[in-house]
Amino acid sequence: MASIGKRPDGQWRARYRDDAGMEHARHFARKVDAQRWLDETAAAVVTGTYLNPKTARTTVEQWCVTWLQGYATRRASTVRQAEVHIAHIVREFGPLPLSAVRPSQVRSWTAKLQADELATSYIYALHSRLSQVMNDAVHDGLLPRNPCSRRTSPGAGKQRPYVATTAQVWALSDAMPEHLRPAILLGAFVGLRIAEASALRITDVNFMRGIVSPVRQWPDEPLKTETSRTPVPIPQELALELSAAVAEWAGETVVTDGTGRPAAPWLIERAVRSARVRVPGLPEGFRFHDLRHYLASLLIGSGLDVKVVQSRLRHASASTTLDTYGHLWPDADESARAAVGAVFTARADSLRTRSG
Repeated sequence: MASIGKRPDGQWRARYRDDAGMEHARHFARKVDAQRWLDETAAAVVTGTYLNPKTARTTVEQWCVTWLQGYATRRASTVRQAEVHIAHIVREFGPLPLSAVRPSQVRSWTAKLQADELATSYIYALHSRLSQVMNDAVHDGLLPRNPCSRRTSPGAGKQRPYVATTAQVWALSDAMPEHLRPAILLGAFVGLRIAEASALRITDVNFMRGIVSPVRQWPDEPLKTETSRTPVPIPQELALELSAAVAEWAGETVVTDGTGRPAAPWLIERAVRSARVRVPGLPEGFRFHDLRHYLASLLIGSGLDVKVVQSRLRHASASTTLDTYGHLWPDADESARAAVGAVFTARADSLRTRSG
């Protein structure tokens, strides 16, 4: 619904009503300009780029406040991480209207973060958060399109994980306080993350059947995904080791602080930092999470395929497993070369047999 009318003062008044029934009007000295404005508005509606003139003035900071309010239903740790990301975004784009943020500005921002020597993975996380916030603004009708895309993305960055040797894993376990050694076993041979190892209850382990069923993470929250709750089979030897530790350090959890209470992640990580300096060859940055890399290497070296490794590490997809550990699988080029070479060898043997 749109119309143009001439006012007593000679101005042309163009007006229209949006889908919500709100009226919007502008005044022009010439009728042709009023008509052009209405035509442009109609075209924006048809192409899906129309913005309410009032909401179009919403700044990035204003929208981030609203966005965080809706995001607050998630778990506290997830919200805290989002708040840290949002602080970076507001610091850079806060006063700008949402529609004023350009792809070139996003690229400049990520370049500035790189110049500040932030970790590549963290810059990627910040860009992903900005894209998420902007995408929700598009969905809410505040923005015609998201300025973030693969073209503006800094890339996740690929860093090959350090893989400890079996000797180093056992040396690390021996260097840990006795009551925390089960944590090393859970990280290196079950693949639990540190928050999962801290919260693993004795009732989550079937010692007779040899199955670990992680369901909680520190301090006492359910695991986020169904994949994370995948039961992990363990050998009887490991089950016996864990059972002996449980009997000695009696508590509700498999890993305790030595007094029967659950061992917090920071307690375990601090012990790993202290123990790693006594293990020859372990890098200074080695941490508990790197024990999962050892498990992946162990499974791959035993000839297991990507789907099995994915299942044991409880990755959401096989692509995550391949992106992280693809370099550990036997060289595909050499395998293919050997396969084709075997055909030619068989052919040569066949010809020699005929000629003989």
